[in-house]
Amino acid sequence: MTSAAARVALDLTADLPVPALEELYRDLHRHPELSLRENRTAGVLAGRLRKAGYDTADGVGGTGVVGVLRNGDGPTVLLRADMDALPVQEETGLPYASETSGVMHACGHDLHVTWLAGAADALAAGRDTWSGTLVVLGQPAEETGEGAARMLADRLYERFPRPDVLLAQHAVPGPAGLYAHSPGLIMSASTDIDIVVHGRGGHGSRPETTVDPVVTAAYIVTRLQTVVSREIAARESAVLTVGRIEAGSRHNIIPSEAQLALNLRTQSEEVRERMIAAVRRIAVGECAAAGCPREPGITVGSSFPMTVNDPDTDRRIAAVHGEVFGAGTVLDPGPAMGSEDFPRLAEGGLPYSYWFVTSTPADVWSAASGDDLLERLMAVPSNHSPHFAPDLSTVAPGVRTLVSGALASLSVE
Repeated sequence: MTSAAARVALDLTADLPVPALEELYRDLHRHPELSLRENRTAGVLAGRLRKAGYDTADGVGGTGVVGVLRNGDGPTVLLRADMDALPVQEETGLPYASETSGVMHACGHDLHVTWLAGAADALAAGRDTWSGTLVVLGQPAEETGEGAARMLADRLYERFPRPDVLLAQHAVPGPAGLYAHSPGLIMSASTDIDIVVHGRGGHGSRPETTVDPVVTAAYIVTRLQTVVSREIAARESAVLTVGRIEAGSRHNIIPSEAQLALNLRTQSEEVRERMIAAVRRIAVGECAAAGCPREPGITVGSSFPMTVNDPDTDRRIAAVHGEVFGAGTVLDPGPAMGSEDFPRLAEGGLPYSYWFVTSTPADVWSAASGDDLLERLMAVPSNHSPHFAPDLSTVAPGVRTLVSGALASLSVE
C-alpha cells in the first residue's frame, strides 16, 4: 500500500514546470559564484520564494536565504540547498557553460538550488494537502565549511522556526535515477592541517651551509604515507592527502622554509585525533633529524563534521523514496569519504536525513569503461571535476525527492 506522503507527492509533482526548471538550472550554471559571494544566486532563490508566498529573508550569515511557510499545526521541516561554486575552469563544452572565468558549478550546487526552488513552489501550491511549517534554506559557503556556522551565528534558530527535522540531498556520479541512503554514518569528517618547515636558506652551490627545507618536506610527505597504512587498523576508514607543497623562488636558491597543506578524512573522532598526533610527531621528528633551526609550525585548520543520519528519520525518507520511484531505485552504499557542513545546522542533536541523487547522463555512463559499478564510477566525471555535468533528466526527480521527503515529515491530510 502506498503511503499518503507518496501519493500526495506524486500528485503535487505530476505537472512540474520542467522546461522552466531546466532553464533555471542553466541560468544558475552560467553564473557561478564563489563562497560568500553568492549574491546573484541568493537573489534568484529569494525572489522565487517570495513569489511563492514564503516569508523570506536574505543576507543571513552573509549571503544565506531563509523562507518560511507557516501552514497550521504540525512539525517544522527544514529543506536545505547549498549555493556556492568552485574555483575550477569549466571544460564541459556545454552550451550553458560558466560565463565566469575560473569559476564553475563543479559540485552540483546549482542543481541543488533548482531542486529546492521547485520543491518550495510545489509544496506552497499544494499547501491544502499538508500542515506544519516549512523552512527553506539556501546556504552559502558549503565548500569552505563556513556557511552553516555563519547562519547559526546570525541567530538562525532565534529569527526563524527551529526545525523538528532537517533534509538535504547531493548530486553525485552514478547512473541517473538512483537514491542513496545510509541510516547512520553517510559522510566523513574532514580536517585541514598546515605545516611550515623552517630551514636555513642559502646558495644552491653550497648546500653544506644550509638546512634544506625542501628535502625535509619531501621526507615528511613520504613518511606521512605510512600513517594510514601502518597506524590505522584495517577495519577503520581514513585518507590522508598532501594537497599542496610549496617552497623556493629560483633554481639556485635553497629557501628558508617550505609549506605543506594536508587534508584528513576520518569516520571517528578517535581516528581523527590519532592521525593529527601522528602528523605532529612525524613533522617534528623529521625536522629534528634534518637539524632544522626550530620546530615546524603545525596548524590544525578548518574542519567538517561527520554526517550521521538519524536512523529512523532516514529509513522513513528512504521508504517514501522507494514508493515514489519504484523498486531498486533506493540503495545503501555505506559511508563516503566526502564531507559536508550540513550537520552543523542540526545543532543540539536535531534529527536529519541526507542522501545522494545519482546524476551521470545515460550516454556518459554507457560509454564508461569497467566491468562493475565501482570501476565505472571511477571512469565518469566526479564532483569537483572540470567535466562534471549532471543530467537534466534529474531536475524533476530531484524536486520529487524533496517534496516526498518533506511530506513524509509533515502532517499530510
